Amino acid sequence: MRHLAELSEPGSAHEYAGYELLLERGVDPRLARFARDHGATAYDLLTVEDLLVVLADKVWKGRRVPELEDAFTARLCAASGEPPWEAFLRLDGILDALAEHADARLAFQSRHPIQAVSRG
Repeated sequence: MRHLAELSEPGSAHEYAGYELLLERGVDPRLARFARDHGATAYDLLTVEDLLVVLADKVWKGRRVPELEDAFTARLCAASGEPPWEAFLRLDGILDALAEHADARLAFQSRHPIQAVSRG
């Protein structure tokens, strides 16, 4: 881990560092991009897959971001032809269920901090 503090504090240095680490380990750049882009906010520039990863990252922490959810819903509806209100109702229920236990997940994580190990 190159940016341990970002496990418990805000920061985005881990995003590009994670991308580079994956590339160094031979991960396909099309997959490694998820590490780099999971904190992106330019939703209109992202694929539906990227939007899903950004959405999962936020909801895992219990955060709901209306602009992100709207962008994701619009992409789903463009592909499926489903009316936006129907898609959002289903998505809203799923996101509520995922976000519901975020405090417990984050508390568990903080009780088990990762320590840097020196290699020598």
